[in-house]
Amino acid sequence: MKAFISRNIILGPELFDGVVIVKDELIVDVVKKLPTGFDGVVYDLGKHVLAPGIVDTHVHINEPGRTEWEGFLTATSAAAAGGITTVMDMPLNCLPVTTTKEALEIKVKEVTGKLFVNVGFWGGVIPTTISCLDELLKAGVFGVKSFLIDSGIKEFPEMKEEDLNNAMPIIAVHDCPYLIHAEIDDANVDGKNITNVYQTFLDSRPRSFENNAIELMINLSIKNECRVHIVHLSSSDALPALKKAKKENSYISVETCPHYLLLESEKIPDGNTLFKCCPPIREKENKEKLWEGLKEGVIDFIVSDHSPCTPQLKCMSEGDLGKAWGGISSLQFGISLIWTEMKARGMSISDLFYFMSEKTSQFIGLNHSHGSIKAGYRADFVVFDPNEEYIISKNDILHKHKETPYEGRKVFGKVKQTILAGKIIFKGGELIGPPNGRPLFKEN
Repeated sequence: MKAFISRNIILGPELFDGVVIVKDELIVDVVKKLPTGFDGVVYDLGKHVLAPGIVDTHVHINEPGRTEWEGFLTATSAAAAGGITTVMDMPLNCLPVTTTKEALEIKVKEVTGKLFVNVGFWGGVIPTTISCLDELLKAGVFGVKSFLIDSGIKEFPEMKEEDLNNAMPIIAVHDCPYLIHAEIDDANVDGKNITNVYQTFLDSRPRSFENNAIELMINLSIKNECRVHIVHLSSSDALPALKKAKKENSYISVETCPHYLLLESEKIPDGNTLFKCCPPIREKENKEKLWEGLKEGVIDFIVSDHSPCTPQLKCMSEGDLGKAWGGISSLQFGISLIWTEMKARGMSISDLFYFMSEKTSQFIGLNHSHGSIKAGYRADFVVFDPNEEYIISKNDILHKHKETPYEGRKVFGKVKQTILAGKIIFKGGELIGPPNGRPLFKEN
């Protein structure tokens, strides 16, 4: 038995002064005081916040096949350091891409002895694998993802409307989310006239790409009675349509990311490819509207969209925004980045874990076991000091490559400990013990 004492335990919207009792891997009770005669290990956390571990449902781990970009060991090490206890791995940019049951089995074989935190898997759908979709969904993925625009990976081509209409009825039968990279190159400008000036890249991915793709997916979700999830929302112009759709049906959900909630295109230095991602980081005005959408519940939650690559593919020395790989590395620092912004906006510490743990757990169907501190739930916690300031440094980064647009940024909120299944896996800036995470599969 173990007891975790804190004056600030996250219990939904409330902060509770009390004790969380853990036996084996589960929470058995949440009480006001340590039981008399308690026979177990006691951890007194003082004023530090004891919260459910972060559940990040959008991470590109890239193993197997592109492990030089990232891998299960390095990604889950960074996750543990960032207070994340569960991540969901995307079906690209690994090789093979996870679009068949066989590809999933290949990926799962790679995780043995490499997981510091728990990892679940998204599948993928491309035009040539729709016939494999039912078998893939039965194999344990939590849902599937498609692109409506060039993904940048030739093995993962985009889906056209006909393809979507063929895939969505199959997905609907399984009642799982269909994750959509919602951009359509309807203006035929993608990749055109991009220089090292950031505005030229922004102009190449206008808001209309997202707006029109989202309108299409709203209509198709109703037509096919299929759950659709819009990943990494960037365009605030789409919020009214999403708000209307969410009021009228229960098929649509939406996420956004730290880079869209913190960064502003007006402040991005020209030629700095670390800020390139797709869809792009937009203007300050757009950022402010995304925060409004989050507070109103139009945007459901926040995820990292950690999408790393090698420094060479980022073309940093050339400053070539057209050629550079698009993706932001931020997995380890999302909790601090978002809390810094929330704190400045007068939001509560409970809001942080609502949008990054409770709602993400609910999205993947693990809200009966993850994302909250309740009896019967997994003893996956983060111990967090919301008042400690620090500067993001390369020396602290545990994901494979140390390049991030957040280097040198001052943030509030330090992860003091990360606890998985009742065991401390990160403390004092260091990983503890061997990797004891496990692969997760959707319950049949």
